[in-house]
Amino acid sequence: MIKEFCAENMTQIPRAIAAGAKRIELCDNLTVGGTTVSKGVLIETKKYCDEQNVSIMQLIRPRGGNFVYNDIEVKIMEHDIFQAHQLGIDGVVIGCLNEEGWLDEEALSCLLAAAEGMQVTFHMAFDDMPKEYQFQAIDWLVEHGVDRILTHGGPLTTPITQNLEYLNDLISYANQRIIILPGGGITFENAETIAAFLKAKELHGSQIINLHTN
Repeated sequence: MIKEFCAENMTQIPRAIAAGAKRIELCDNLTVGGTTVSKGVLIETKKYCDEQNVSIMQLIRPRGGNFVYNDIEVKIMEHDIFQAHQLGIDGVVIGCLNEEGWLDEEALSCLLAAAEGMQVTFHMAFDDMPKEYQFQAIDWLVEHGVDRILTHGGPLTTPITQNLEYLNDLISYANQRIIILPGGGITFENAETIAAFLKAKELHGSQIINLHTN
């Protein structure tokens, strides 16, 4: 199983990798749900992760708050993706919605074009969509070459254990066309149980690795 460690900056990455993290989602400002890290953090994290043979998914998000972005914010994200591409980062984590709660298709098409050749994860903006849109959104993201969807299966205020049946529904509907990546409230203590229930090969979390074992 791939344990994707959600890392704020670079501080805990060496310990997380030593304790079993196989992929890093790199972000800053986790108190607002994560934003894009600086170029310096990106360069040094890549250097370290390359030595450890661990891949990096970089969060592309210019601010906290909602996932409805204006044209300038989309341009900022596009520039950040180009930079990640130039630095050889494995993939990016993106998500844009419109005012109606559907995918912002225009913004996403722009960002996906910038990310061509990289892995792409659609982040927990997915959980901000009305559930009646989510299955249709899976189809759109599959058609546009997105690799995985990071989802809690419901509002982050609910324990993930309450959302496992719905996550199973999403996984069944995705039918191996796209990876459903469960996250939010997954810890090193419950990860194995959740993975077994969902038959998941990848899990995500900021506490998915026991950082105190080393």
